[in-house]
Amino acid sequence: MTTSPYTSQSAFDGSRMRVLLFVDLKEGAQHEFLAAYEQMRDRVASIPGHLGDQLCQSVENPAQWIITSEWESAPPYLAWVNSEDHIETVRPLQNCVRELRSTRFGVVRETGGHQRPTGGLQSAPRTGDGVIRHALTFTVKPGSESKVAEILAGYTPPEARVDDTTRLRRTTLFMHGNRVVRTVEVEGDLTKALRHVSRQPEIRAVEEALNPHLEQDRDLTDPDSARTFFIRAAMPPVHHVARGGPEPDGITRHALYYPARPGSGMALAALLGRQDEAAAADPASPVHRSTVFQREDIVVRLVDVRGDPETDPVRTLGIQGPRKAAVLARLLDGEALGVPGPLPGEREANRLLAHAGMALITDRRAAQS
Repeated sequence: MTTSPYTSQSAFDGSRMRVLLFVDLKEGAQHEFLAAYEQMRDRVASIPGHLGDQLCQSVENPAQWIITSEWESAPPYLAWVNSEDHIETVRPLQNCVRELRSTRFGVVRETGGHQRPTGGLQSAPRTGDGVIRHALTFTVKPGSESKVAEILAGYTPPEARVDDTTRLRRTTLFMHGNRVVRTVEVEGDLTKALRHVSRQPEIRAVEEALNPHLEQDRDLTDPDSARTFFIRAAMPPVHHVARGGPEPDGITRHALYYPARPGSGMALAALLGRQDEAAAADPASPVHRSTVFQREDIVVRLVDVRGDPETDPVRTLGIQGPRKAAVLARLLDGEALGVPGPLPGEREANRLLAHAGMALITDRRAAQS
């Protein structure tokens, strides 16, 4: 895939990926942890795309461990880490760890004479914009949508500054039917920022107010229940692209919901990523910035556009050209959106835009320091 100089993240460049899982153990839990790892190891080794892993213990602090794993590319890892199988695989770790934190890297250069059987190197360093993006999605009980929107719209935002190197930049919430999507933008360390947010009393009050309306039960006082909920809700960014230069006037933020046919979520996200790359190079495109989030067959595209999206629905949706529209129609669960069938022209694009558009609940930017 051709990479724009403004792409800050793409899961579709074909490069191998290294995942580092940082583990902080509870006191005296080393043997329990090793037994849990042995249970996990064979199960993970059977996952398509997994190339191998290592378990390492800190020389200075015996409670600190790292599990490194290598994958032939990002898509097979993301397909697994976002699955129910992953939740069950790592469950034995929960009783013996204080904290788990993972970081993902594309392999850019390497030394040594060994040859990897699959996967390539990342062709060029990614050029980011200093912002990390993340999203959560969950569903609420049908009939509670208006109450949930009221709760989410009325919250008091937390302090933007986390520490000297980390701050919250922007939080945007959308709804599509009974599905909620919360996107956050962070400068610095995403894990620190999310932990900071979760500890704020005003945020905890909002989360507690949401609890009775959630389709998936959770108990925020139970670490395992809370952890499982947020693992299931996490929707990682799989592609991001933005034009260079300062942001022009008249930019508005929108979210588009693309439910995929069973098993087609990653392919649909990759299609949208390719189209956004083309849009970044097209001066006529209204799309200034786009981030594609994907979890299993749920795909959400966050777009910042110039003017009204309805003036150019084809480019806004990322379906320029009849072939791309036909591919999107094959991958998209159009019946779930109420737009079944092909997407041959602007009329159908306008219908899809209307049905895929998510309702903006709140958009909070941090004050510039």
